[in-house]
Amino acid sequence: MYSDKVVLCGSNAYEQKYYFNKEFDKLPDSIKDELHIMCVMFTADVGGIMMLVYDGKGNLNIEIETDEMDLLFDEIGCGLKIKRIQQDKRELFEALEMFYKVFVLGEDCEV
Repeated sequence: MYSDKVVLCGSNAYEQKYYFNKEFDKLPDSIKDELHIMCVMFTADVGGIMMLVYDGKGNLNIEIETDEMDLLFDEIGCGLKIKRIQQDKRELFEALEMFYKVFVLGEDCEV
């Protein structure tokens, strides 16, 4: 059982790279593609590093990191974009949380 944070995926505007955790390769390709597009578009728009991270309870969170010397990072746009993603991708995030809780944490699925 995981007790710490587990990164699902992330995008880095500084290195122009995308990361997907191979532990989640069982996710459908369409979901992986959607995550890839979402993360890369986010960092292309506002900069910084965006990660989708599971906490110890299986909740999926958006975490942002920036270089403190990054004068181009759009802090206001970042906050607005996070809220928009949370609204628009609510069902996707809920499904990913359920996947993690059932297949990684071994919890019973309650429908």
